[in-house]
Amino acid sequence: MTATTDPPGATALTERPAEHGRLTDGALGLPSVLFCIVTGAAPLTAMLFNVPVAVQGGGYAAPAAFLIATVALTIFSVGYTAMSRRVTSAGGFYTFVSRGLGRVTGVGAGLLIGLCYIVFVAAVISVMGYFAATSIQTWTGLELPAWVYMAVGLAVMSALAWFHIELTAKVLGVMLVAEVLAPLVLGVSILVHGGAQGLSPAPLDPAEVLGNAGAIKAFGSAATGIALFAAFWSWVGFEMAPNYAEESRDPVRIAKIATYGSVIGLGVFYMFVSYAYVVGWGPDASVQAVSDQFSGAFASAFYPLSDKYVGTPLTTVIQLLAITSSFACAMAFFNTGARYLFALGREHVLPPVLGSVSKRHNPAVASMTVTVIVALYIVGFTVYDPSTEGALLKLGTWSPLLGVLGILAVQALVCVAIIRYFLTTARDGFHWFTTLVAPVLGGLAMAGACYLLIANRSTLAAAEDVPFITLLPWAVLAMFVAGLVIALVMRSRRPDRYARLGHFTLELEDA
Repeated sequence: MTATTDPPGATALTERPAEHGRLTDGALGLPSVLFCIVTGAAPLTAMLFNVPVAVQGGGYAAPAAFLIATVALTIFSVGYTAMSRRVTSAGGFYTFVSRGLGRVTGVGAGLLIGLCYIVFVAAVISVMGYFAATSIQTWTGLELPAWVYMAVGLAVMSALAWFHIELTAKVLGVMLVAEVLAPLVLGVSILVHGGAQGLSPAPLDPAEVLGNAGAIKAFGSAATGIALFAAFWSWVGFEMAPNYAEESRDPVRIAKIATYGSVIGLGVFYMFVSYAYVVGWGPDASVQAVSDQFSGAFASAFYPLSDKYVGTPLTTVIQLLAITSSFACAMAFFNTGARYLFALGREHVLPPVLGSVSKRHNPAVASMTVTVIVALYIVGFTVYDPSTEGALLKLGTWSPLLGVLGILAVQALVCVAIIRYFLTTARDGFHWFTTLVAPVLGGLAMAGACYLLIANRSTLAAAEDVPFITLLPWAVLAMFVAGLVIALVMRSRRPDRYARLGHFTLELEDA
């Protein structure tokens, strides 16, 4: 592989790897990339945290919300993988939008998505802190606030990020296998026992998500937007494959398999586990269990199910894995956020020092910058509410609203970018379905999800007059506009650098 259209100084960087330039070539195979992607979705944490949220909005039809999201994201992946065959770079969405809709829009999308991933790091670290605080107190009686565990988690994560990515991938892989097996064991046991009231197809009916009677009975209202938010949030990180392109041994093949594999594989897993949860409690009782969890009756509505259908040892394992799963998820987001900062620094959108690589060819400066931003963000929320419950219900819930809205908006932009790219720059690769119909359908799905999220944000956050929630859409817009302004200034003052924006890719001999 050879670099093409390098930013200023790239030639020198090939000779001096500690400066700006390329990440380690050929460091990752398909298993490593899959581990990085799937742990970014955090299957176990997604179930423990997002299933109750989906139930809050869609009642016992929560599994149907995961079905809807699986279909929407699979359609989105059709055009996304077609684009990844032509455009391969650590910039991911940033590079895709730049190629399809121009450099100005690309920088806006790149800055927004990079900041969203950094917000996700803080959000998932807080979830880890909540599960660590509650579980360790249960096991030992030691009562420490969640922010103590959050600080330790961030410190360990930063240390791991400093080392070669193969180390990170191995750590993620071990955690991933364990966190997938535990809920599968629980789910199979529930189905073998026939659940609380038998196995019903109703939870998988998409029509049941709308105005679900169970949600209205337990929570006083039902909101499709809340159910879909929880579902889409469960997949955040599935699109990471192109971000690891510069470090992959076979970027084209790996990006395609990893993207489809993660979307469909996670979809089947989420539907299975959420369905097992609903039938394990029984349709109406499954909704009431979430209400009980939110009122503090137990740390997770999954724990009583595990006690009943398998036994206390599995419950203990799930409690432990909830901590390690959250940590692995945050670490995956940490890595991707650092790569966005690296890509933007390499092209001088952000301070060029962020485009530096260590002797191991890791984005060291970008990684440590993520650490600083996340630490400051967490401190702000902790000062606002230092309680362990606040870590889950505020930092862990409000922040994903911000991040998911930003990512869905960028995914909609990516769909438009794909269509324009193949209608103009890459006409030879145009296909009526993969590069037109699929991106149109995917874009509409993302736009619809954005609308539902915005319309239901106050209900989900349980905070109607809090500025963070009220101003949420404007915060996303502000981050995007900031990127536009940076690009316009570069176009005016440094046209040479502007011309290179979003165009650092790899030339693939087999593409």
